[in-house]
Amino acid sequence: MTDAQIKLKRTDSILQELIPEALSQLNDNRLHELDVIEVRCSKGRDDAKVYIDPSYFSEEEKSILLKQLKKARPIIEDYCMKDQGWFRSPKLKFEFDEHLKKAQTIDELFKKISKENKDES
Repeated sequence: MTDAQIKLKRTDSILQELIPEALSQLNDNRLHELDVIEVRCSKGRDDAKVYIDPSYFSEEEKSILLKQLKKARPIIEDYCMKDQGWFRSPKLKFEFDEHLKKAQTIDELFKKISKENKDES
């Protein structure tokens, strides 16, 4: 692992800790409940995708929360920047992580195929 990759992973890790702290400081109680699953910074650390657990939210709630997060983004970035003493913070982009849902769907398909194969035997 190169020094650049180590710095990138360190930034990801720091942001994954700081973003929930920043969310808890906001006035909107709905944002306090969000679970940050993962943060991935771009190679130059200018941008970062923040993946949020979608488990407890309907599609309507997700769109409302994304709008609120978009409005709160500058405040969250400022919090991270000041906490770490950075000159600038990566520009955050919030997304709900649908990978878990896709993985569960694939697992269900494999179970169904396995069951069908057993029934045919």
